[in-house]
Amino acid sequence: MPSRPLLRAALATLLALASLGTWATPPATAAGRGSAGDNDAAGGSTIGIRLVEVPASRVADPRAQRYIVDHVNPGTTFTRRFEVVTNATRPVRARLYTGAAGIEKGRFTFAPFGATNELSSWITLDRSRVRLGPGGHAEVKATVRVPEQATEGERYAVIWAEVSSSDPGPKGNVALVNRVGIRAYLDVGPGGELPSDFEIGEIVPRRTADGRPAIVADVANTGHRAVDLEGQVALSGGPSALSAGPFPIERGTTLAPGDRGRITVTLGEDLPNGPWRFRLTLRSGELRRTATGTLSFPAQAGAIGLAASLDSPLAWGLAAAGALALLATGAALLVRRHLRRRRTAA
Repeated sequence: MPSRPLLRAALATLLALASLGTWATPPATAAGRGSAGDNDAAGGSTIGIRLVEVPASRVADPRAQRYIVDHVNPGTTFTRRFEVVTNATRPVRARLYTGAAGIEKGRFTFAPFGATNELSSWITLDRSRVRLGPGGHAEVKATVRVPEQATEGERYAVIWAEVSSSDPGPKGNVALVNRVGIRAYLDVGPGGELPSDFEIGEIVPRRTADGRPAIVADVANTGHRAVDLEGQVALSGGPSALSAGPFPIERGTTLAPGDRGRITVTLGEDLPNGPWRFRLTLRSGELRRTATGTLSFPAQAGAIGLAASLDSPLAWGLAAAGALALLATGAALLVRRHLRRRRTAA
């Protein structure tokens, strides 16, 4: 029988493999398969979790469709309904609970089982366990009670649904734990919600160790709420007028207010070095930012190229102002000529 430290270490490893999303497929155990039963986490079952209630003010926000994202005053109580589902072919029992979370080094992180924080302690669920029939689902209500004395700031937590095998496997291996969760981003403070924003900084082309072209962009969260970055890059004006993309960025970058991080886009391996025109579009919920410019990829695998030449918003603004000035000057000349002709005719 495995020792308690080994059991805890193995469980921690398995929990780290679980995703925070709508669906999670159980990872394989290190030594054989867990035992089957009502809690069949290793017998091919899959559980999922999703919100079924979104506040009217955030219906258009894609983040609010997946996560609990809100701003409230101290002393506020509100609810959210969510659904736990399974595509298992046998009954499944899932345990429900809340846990601490945070944002570290550009990633949304969750604490080990049993760890709590302020936000997780404010969330209560109307049931702690659900039993799902084959292909079944169950609706659960979460109630969030923010204390009157709560201080200002954004807090993070996760609502978890967990399925585990009931016993270690026949060879003494540890039980398999599989869990999925819904992130919670709750900002507390008097008055209305402060704005969210982020900026795209330096953009550097490179080649990966296996020779694929990639783009790395610096991003700064300049707003008052966390941002979950998604987006894409498209190339145009390449050699022989080639165009390519769009290519999605690697997902998973989350920045807390004031944080800086990087996003990476890996492109098609057969792309020539360039030069290329590029258009990088990043979004977090309803917020969208774009950077355009020119870049060239280095020739050698593992090499880092020169920073992209970015189109300056100031330069575009000056160019537009110059064009307007020319139009105004031309219009003034036409008016002057017209007036002269009228005087001459008189």
